[in-house]
Amino acid sequence: MEKNNSKIIKKLRGVVVSDKMSKTVVVAVTRLKLHPKYKKQYKVTTKYKAHDEKGEYHTGDKIIIAECRPFSKDKRWRIKGFVQNSKPSGE
Repeated sequence: MEKNNSKIIKKLRGVVVSDKMSKTVVVAVTRLKLHPKYKKQYKVTTKYKAHDEKGEYHTGDKIIIAECRPFSKDKRWRIKGFVQNSKPSGE
């Protein structure tokens, strides 16, 4: 009997908030959380550093990031896909 060794890769959708570092962008991921006692939903924003090899993503872009091996002390995510550009292509 063989075991299935396929890894489950976490993917998150967020907005680029900083592109000032070389080959790195900071992505803000917002999610809703439920308060345990009052049952009210509230927003929680977490910032992740993601690897951007070509430097093609800029502030305001909506992207998908995926978990990967550590690139540095804080950088453990890479950019998987592109959702929406911050500026329309006509401008």
